[in-house]
Parts: sequence; structure tokens; C-alpha cells
Amino acid sequence: MKFFEYGEKEVNFMDMAVTIASMIIGVGVLILPRSLAQTTHSSDGWISMTVAGLLAIGIAWYLAKIAIHFSKQGFFAYAAAAVTKPVAYVVTTALAIYFLTFCAFEARAIANIAKQYLFERTPVEAIALTFLMVVVYAVSGSRVGLIRLNILFLPFIFGITLTVLIFSTSIFSFEDLKPFFITNWRDLAIGVKDSTFSFLGFEIILFYISLMSKPKDAPKAAIIGVAIPVFLYIAIYIICVGVFSQFALKEITFPAVELAKEMQIPGEFFERFESIFFTIWIMTVFTTTIMAFDCSICALRSMFTQVKRKTWVLILSPAIYMTCMLPRNMSDFSKLGTFISYFGMVIAIIAPGLVYLIAKLRKVKSDAT
Repeated sequence: MKFFEYGEKEVNFMDMAVTIASMIIGVGVLILPRSLAQTTHSSDGWISMTVAGLLAIGIAWYLAKIAIHFSKQGFFAYAAAAVTKPVAYVVTTALAIYFLTFCAFEARAIANIAKQYLFERTPVEAIALTFLMVVVYAVSGSRVGLIRLNILFLPFIFGITLTVLIFSTSIFSFEDLKPFFITNWRDLAIGVKDSTFSFLGFEIILFYISLMSKPKDAPKAAIIGVAIPVFLYIAIYIICVGVFSQFALKEITFPAVELAKEMQIPGEFFERFESIFFTIWIMTVFTTTIMAFDCSICALRSMFTQVKRKTWVLILSPAIYMTCMLPRNMSDFSKLGTFISYFGMVIAIIAPGLVYLIAKLRKVKSDAT
């Protein structure tokens, strides 16, 4: 009996673009409209989101350009040659911890939202554990299989989101978007910071570039992969403001889910469309979580090559569950998200950039040709 094998062991630039987009699209879009409504006035949050999106696209492009230089040897080997092995161990371990906490945050977020909208009587602990068990099963398989899963799920996610946006136009008020350009630059800057955090996730290019058949296409894939969530997030935010108004949006915990509750389908064919929307949205949170878990394993395996993948899965799974259960309330959960965002900016963006600069100065061997 032969095991099933994927026809292609490598992925092209469009596969990578979809993977990056799937990694970014997660629980952030469910919360971001409220955050922007609290920091900006009227509908000016789109300005912050656009600036943050352009900034994220630029950083993702630069990170992909860096990743080309270690597309074959891997980040750890490249860093070890540039900044010595002990420093490379520290940086790569920090990357593993970042992706592990990212995974825990997504799991806790989906547990919180599921309890509020789907399983009111089920403890958060049980929801998170059940979700993580499915994640563990997925991560135990092929890495290329994870990317194929993104390609499978993304059309459903876009389809259900566009459905919500289109059928929300009947209750959309253009007047709620006015007046324009009334937010001062300080509040817009805070909105840029919050939006930038929601666009994190493109750092997976550091580990997934090794799967690409043409690593030189990574920068193009990064640009497309980040641009897709940027346009999607802006559309959701504008519709949320037009439906709820900026003042009401401040008080809604998960505006995107509430938008699915308020939308009106002719003939009232669906009475609780938010359940369908949330169920489909679990798909993208699921793919985001498994990729974060996978990147954590990849970072650790690059340092400890003799330890098997499934061994790391068994070791890290309890750590992820305990981390996602640390926040006792929404305030603690928000603080965990802020910590992960700042930690990711330093470890997954600034640190690789510094390693690359030192490697250039020391003329370390590059995979770029």
C-alpha cells in the first residue's frame, strides 16, 4: 500500500502570495474596525489603514529580498555565518517563541469569539483545546499540504466576506462617513500602529521561501500577499462605519461578526448568517494558526536537526495551550496581543535585517544568484 504524495514538492509565487494573505487574514480584521473607531474620527481610519498597508507591503518586500539570500541554507545557517552560532541560536529561538505565542494568541481569540457567538455554555478551555487538537493533526502532516490548504480555503473566505459586504449595502449610510479628514496626525499615527500590527504575518517568508521553485519571485509574492488583506480590511472597515456609525463602532467588540448579523438578505433566507460567516472565518484562523505552529517547528528543527517533526509537535502543543490560557480576561488578552506585536516587530523584522547587514559586511555566502 502506497501513501499519498503531493504531485509537486515546491510552490510557485502565486501559491506563496495566497499563503501570505491567508497568514495575515485572521482575528485582526474582526477587532481592527473598533480599534480604529476609538483612535480616529469619522471614517478617517481608512487613512491609517492605507498608510499601514503601504508600510507593511514595503517591509514584506524587503524581508522577502533578504530571505532570497538564505533560500537554500536556511535562516539559522545564514545567521550563524554572519553573527556567530551562539547569537544565531538566540535569534532563531526567539523567532520560534514568537511564532509559538502567535499561534497561542490565535487559538485563544477563536475560543473567545466562538464562546460568544456559538458555544455560550462551553468553557473557553474546552473550545481552545478542541481547536488546538485539530491544529496539531494538521501540523503533523506535509508542509506543502498546508499551503495547498490555504489555496483551498481562501476562495470560500473571500466569497462569504463579499457576500456580507454586498448585502450590507442596503443598510449602509454614506452620511455616516462624513465629515472627512478631521483626525489630527497624532491619532492617525496611533491608527497606523494598530493597523500595522494587524498586517503582521508576512514574516513566514523567512521559513517558507525554501519551498519555492523560484525564490527570486518571493518579493512579488510578498507584495501581492500583503495587498490582498489591505484591500479587504479597508472595505470591511468602511462598510462597518457606514452601517454602525463611528460612535457605535467604538462599543462593538467584534464589528465584522456583528456586520454579518445586521446584513439583510432578500427573502430572509438566512436568519443567523453570522453563524455561517463565523464558521467560514474559522478556516482562515485555522490556517493562520497551523502556519505559525509550523514556522515555530521549522525554526527549532533548523537548530536541532536530529529531533523529529512530530516530537516537536508533542513538545510544543502543551506549551501553546498553557500560553493561550494565560489571559484571565479581555484586558489581559489585549496585552498579550500587544506584546506579541512588538516582539514580532523586533524579532521577525528588525533582527533579520540586522543579520543581513552584518552578513553583507562580512561577505557571507549568499544563495542569491
